[in-house]
Amino acid sequence: VGSGAGLPNFMGMPGENLNGVFSANEFLTRFNLMKAYKEGVDTPIFKAKRAAIIGGGNVAMDAARCAKRVGMEEVYIVYRRSMNELPARAEEVEHAQEEGIIFKTLTNPVRVLGDENGYVCGMECVEMELGEPDESGRRRPIVKEGSNFVLDVDCMIMSIGTSPNPLIRHTTEGLEANKWGCLVTDEHGKTTREGVYAGGDAVTGAATVILAMGAGKEAAAAMDEYISKKL
Repeated sequence: VGSGAGLPNFMGMPGENLNGVFSANEFLTRFNLMKAYKEGVDTPIFKAKRAAIIGGGNVAMDAARCAKRVGMEEVYIVYRRSMNELPARAEEVEHAQEEGIIFKTLTNPVRVLGDENGYVCGMECVEMELGEPDESGRRRPIVKEGSNFVLDVDCMIMSIGTSPNPLIRHTTEGLEANKWGCLVTDEHGKTTREGVYAGGDAVTGAATVILAMGAGKEAAAAMDEYISKKL
């Protein structure tokens, strides 16, 4: 099983189903592969003036810069920690700043606001401050009570990571998954179901191509040994 981790994560906050809310996966796919920025295409890009990209990784930088290039007047990166904790590569952050992306760090959205037609018309946020380091080693973001404010946007793009699609584990008996939905395997890719092996992002969560390739080779060797013993 090498089904990857292509299911976009959302925050589960009110208003995420409004028109004008996208996952970064959808936005970037439509922009780059489906040429949605061109006039007359079947799936045109959403026309917005101000966009907020939630997240601080490389994909968030990609989405922000594409939104700026498609003509959005103001584009914000909204990230709950400080600039020092941004997971994006330094050059990605630098290039985004050069293109005019506005960084609103120590900020976290709590609600998406909609108009009478079901379109995004704002985003309620709270200010954050950094506490002690959490299990990731980064300082834990803590909400400043009473700091709620509304950011004037008409488009929101979620870029807070991806997860494995739950379809396989929900339709296949005996496949155990962890709390993040990743399949549980041993060091050789063997799952909790006899004769089934898995690797890559479906096991580790979103990671690199090279790690997935290594997992595939490890699982292939283990599968060959398993089959040989059955003969």
